[in-house]
Amino acid sequence: MGVFETAVLGLGAMGSAAFYQLAQRGVNVIGIDRYDPPHALGSTHGESRITRQAIGEGMAYVPLVQRSHAIWRELETSTDTSLLHEVGCLIISREDDAVERPGRTGFIQRTRAAAERFGIPHEVLSAEAIRARFPQFGVSDDEIGYFEPGAGYVEPERCVSAQLKLGEELGGHIARNTNVLSIERDADGITLRTETGEIRAKKLILAAGAGAAGLLDERFTPILQPTRQTMHWFDIEPEWNKTWANGPCFIWPHGESADDFFYGFPEIGGLGAIKIADENYGAAIDPDTMDRVVPEEFSAAKFARHLEPRIKGISAQRRQAVTCIYTATPDSAFVIDWHPDDDRILIVSPCSGHGFKHSAAIGEAAAQCMTAGKSDIDLSAFSLSRFAIGA
Repeated sequence: MGVFETAVLGLGAMGSAAFYQLAQRGVNVIGIDRYDPPHALGSTHGESRITRQAIGEGMAYVPLVQRSHAIWRELETSTDTSLLHEVGCLIISREDDAVERPGRTGFIQRTRAAAERFGIPHEVLSAEAIRARFPQFGVSDDEIGYFEPGAGYVEPERCVSAQLKLGEELGGHIARNTNVLSIERDADGITLRTETGEIRAKKLILAAGAGAAGLLDERFTPILQPTRQTMHWFDIEPEWNKTWANGPCFIWPHGESADDFFYGFPEIGGLGAIKIADENYGAAIDPDTMDRVVPEEFSAAKFARHLEPRIKGISAQRRQAVTCIYTATPDSAFVIDWHPDDDRILIVSPCSGHGFKHSAAIGEAAAQCMTAGKSDIDLSAFSLSRFAIGA
């Protein structure tokens, strides 16, 4: 196959987007994945991912998500596939909530500030207004809502498939089911050693998610931490089907603990169930040996903790549950930066759980970095220098 101009290692959210954007620019690119994307063995699966344009995690994210929405609309036109569903997103919280949560302390106020700064349409709802408009949410009197009508969800598997399909049609190459064992650098380029041979490229985008730290050096181990997450689907009580089918996505920090947080989706595709998840930033796991079985009692505990006191029309009967992997940094922000020892390698977004909504634009930004040396969107907030290992 010769030497590729650029290799993209990992074809999940960020990697598939970068692969497509490079192919669109006429780059001789190869995308490499350990499995056959889209697959359920990493971080990019599970039917739906919330997207919202006012980002409470930080102002630097807003240009990325706004550009991502535009790219997904372009992809929908190119592939005749539905990817982005603007069903709205409702954030429910105490107005003065200040519980320390990774990347989300003061979440509802920070979200409102982002919406106001960037002119993003939204409403602030009282508890009474939430009950009247969205009766499926049992809010307390001291809670308010932030509703963003242009938010909603994207379908991760479809997004990945669309970008890989278009990238191949534009001349990109894909090496599926190819496990990269090591990355070696020399004066002439990058060698990716696999179980079946080697792949040579002049430049590399490392978008391997939970596998990224293992392909780098010990400096990256404490800042790229894979954690096990779970997603759960619960049956809807029949008389609530229409309410849930017409509802928004939702995010709900509550209580006094960082773990008092969950999010969910409306009923999608006539499934008769809704998906919910929370976040667990516990001990790091080995993605190769992670337990992928979710016991019934684990789902029952999630239902009792989050849903039973707050959500109406949902049965405790679990439809299904799956695992997922977050790769989180200590500050829960992204990493999008050049390797500290080699400016031919771009490390792209171990995204700490909130990355898919930004992925289309991150792929474009990565392609711009590779072809023009910098991106149109300011990525300085995601530099490695904040961990004292940047170039």
